[in-house]
Amino acid sequence: MRIIHRLTQYQRLYQKFGDNLAATTVGEVAGLLFCSERHARTLIQQLQANDWLSWHSQVGRGKRAQLQCLKSPDTLRATYLQVFLEQGDSQAALELAQLAPDRLQALLNPHMGGQWQADSPILRIPYYRTLEPLNPLTATGRAEQHLIYTLHAGLTRFNTGDPQPKPDLAHHWQVSDDGLTWRFFLRSQLRWHNGERLHGQQLLQTLMLLRGNARSQPSFANILTITLPHALCLQFTLYQPDYWLAHRLADLPCRLFHPDHPLLGAGPFKLATFEQHLVRLEQHEFYHLQHPYLEIIEYWITPNLMEHSADGSCQHPVRITIGQEEDFPLARPVQRSMSLGFCYLAINQHRSDMTSQQIAKLLMLVQTSGILEELSIRRGVITPSNEMLPGWPIPQFKADEDSPLPAHLILIYQPPMELKSVAEQLKTVLAAQGCILEIRASDDKQWKDARQIENADLLLADHLVGESPEAAMESWLRLDPLWRGILSPLQREQQQNTLAHIQQIELAPERFRQLREHYNNLMLSGLILPLFNYQYQVNAPPRINGVTLTAYGWFDFSQAWLPPTTT
Repeated sequence: MRIIHRLTQYQRLYQKFGDNLAATTVGEVAGLLFCSERHARTLIQQLQANDWLSWHSQVGRGKRAQLQCLKSPDTLRATYLQVFLEQGDSQAALELAQLAPDRLQALLNPHMGGQWQADSPILRIPYYRTLEPLNPLTATGRAEQHLIYTLHAGLTRFNTGDPQPKPDLAHHWQVSDDGLTWRFFLRSQLRWHNGERLHGQQLLQTLMLLRGNARSQPSFANILTITLPHALCLQFTLYQPDYWLAHRLADLPCRLFHPDHPLLGAGPFKLATFEQHLVRLEQHEFYHLQHPYLEIIEYWITPNLMEHSADGSCQHPVRITIGQEEDFPLARPVQRSMSLGFCYLAINQHRSDMTSQQIAKLLMLVQTSGILEELSIRRGVITPSNEMLPGWPIPQFKADEDSPLPAHLILIYQPPMELKSVAEQLKTVLAAQGCILEIRASDDKQWKDARQIENADLLLADHLVGESPEAAMESWLRLDPLWRGILSPLQREQQQNTLAHIQQIELAPERFRQLREHYNNLMLSGLILPLFNYQYQVNAPPRINGVTLTAYGWFDFSQAWLPPTTT
């Protein structure tokens, strides 16, 4: 834009002369701005007309003019940023902000939170890191997964706080008496985010893509065929009854996107901008369910926010503050919840060949050494786990303290940051027992394949649990490469047989009970030990309403609302 280019040129003048009165010539200005003297004269006239600078020329050859910059570039950027945002021109605001990345946070603070601009309710969220591409088949971050649920619909969906799957693109579904045939009847008049009609044949194509994708394929392993007996009916024929199917189709690996354009969805918001410093979502005007109140949601990416913010706006990824800088003293916790997901320690018994006594001793040391309690006090955002899920207690391990541990173990840890502290403290605890712990970091938020796991004895990672806890825990056993890495071939076969038996139980309470029993056996054998849960919290000033935490710790964008501004 012309104003941004002009501000760039003005900034060069300000860097040279500051706000002091300076003697110069048109030729010097032209050299500084890399332009002709004719263009320099035009630019000086424009800047003077806008009251950005004063220019007083003197008659006579060799006479030098008097130039003085009247406004700082920061003041001008803040002024025009306000203008662009009020006009709803976020792209121009982004280009303007990129002129001063070191000043981005200070420029954006007055515009964060919920505001009415151009007669539209807008929510701007300052975020501390660059977001991954929002591709349902590749994204791994918690924030990215939340956005994908917002952008992409499924045949079924979970409403926040409700563990039962609900209709989404499908208006309803029917299950045959033998549980082998499931028919999902599509709503009429469905549309993609670009306004094009959504056709059942497109969803069938996407489902075929998901069946062939390594990340989502385990969710389709029990499906014999998927057909389209009618333009508005998708039929799933199964090898065996699977009473988790409606749950699976609501989960992330089964979100449905346009078969030719993976970023094009049909959820309540559409992706309008995806830049390094700005991710913008706009309300999908053709959405098939109740429309959100918010019209626009923007993530403004300020990577240094987490390191330098003293106002609490982003103290930790599980603590979110919505609002402008002046709102932070007024921001209050509007929602708190304990994460159903947990960070865990897994033991690769297939590699380490540890005895049951050694496993019990190692887990006993983790539980009794005080590592987790100290971390809880220091971080203030975690709580040591007593249960895997509510009602699924964690066994307490006992062992002979004189029993020796292996002389050397390898541990790999993933983000989040707390797991690095756990690894370092565990190294100290094991060293006192004569065991050298070699620590290796992984930047991946999820295990990519079993090969990563085969090289480690111990693994520290985070497991997210969605709105339907039992269904999420069943899917974890199928989808996560962790289990292919730490289970022997015989154990994997036994687990698949167990899961196949559980999925055929039509009554949910009994299905849940048997799944809990299977996980209890996994914990008793020392394969998996939950360590701690996160304390999710969203802070917001009084004017932002309807903030409801999802199971992943973000708030439901479809429920938040702002009271209109009054004059």
